Amino acid sequence: MSNPTAAELEKLLEGVYRDVNIALVNELAPLISKLGLDFWEIIEIANSQPYCHLHKPGPGVGGACIPIYPKYVLYIAKRLGVKLPLIELARTVNENMPAEVAKLALELLEELGKDPSNSKVTILGLAFRGDINDSRLSPTYGIISSLKEEVRELVVHDPFIGHDPELERLGVKLINDLRLALKGSDLVIVVTDHSNYKGMKVSEIKELSGRDAVGVIDTRGVLSGWEAKLKGVRYVGIGRPWYLGMRT
Repeated sequence: MSNPTAAELEKLLEGVYRDVNIALVNELAPLISKLGLDFWEIIEIANSQPYCHLHKPGPGVGGACIPIYPKYVLYIAKRLGVKLPLIELARTVNENMPAEVAKLALELLEELGKDPSNSKVTILGLAFRGDINDSRLSPTYGIISSLKEEVRELVVHDPFIGHDPELERLGVKLINDLRLALKGSDLVIVVTDHSNYKGMKVSEIKELSGRDAVGVIDTRGVLSGWEAKLKGVRYVGIGRPWYLGMRT
């Protein structure tokens, strides 16, 4: 590139683009769900034309890049007297997603007739993206912060992370055994798109929970078998038809 400043800004703008793109689909996801449509199907077809590159909705963004780079750009813009409202709004949308997932979790427990203060919630995934052991700025932390005082027991499963000081500080168990993590769960939230979770059947989660009724929130669109109404299962997927009632 022509100079170091341009090279550095290129990297930052890549992160800004992704943050704004993810915020766009996160904002649209509830609308698509309320229309009874599958956003994941729509995104796939929309992206089949060369000028559309919609990202996937989710529980927010993490890592040391996407949540941080827009703030560098906003900082220098403020110093130079330039307003960037779209970038600011995108940050707000994505930063609020963990709290929105937690709100959805409490609504789902209520729908199931379960008292949150007597319920176990299992979060699948601590890493900020799939198949890595990096949990920096993971949306999982935000979900935990919103739920910790509301539910009886909160546990996190991650196959790639064996120890996490922040979870220890919060008094939240980190479990590597999936069966143990799911046992007795009233609600399960998939937050990270680990390969271990991809293709996992919603019915399998219900079976491993051992509960007569269980809520499942799939924030990454990785579970299978969600299309059917399953006995004792209330499924919600970010960008999936809102929401799939259980068969009684």
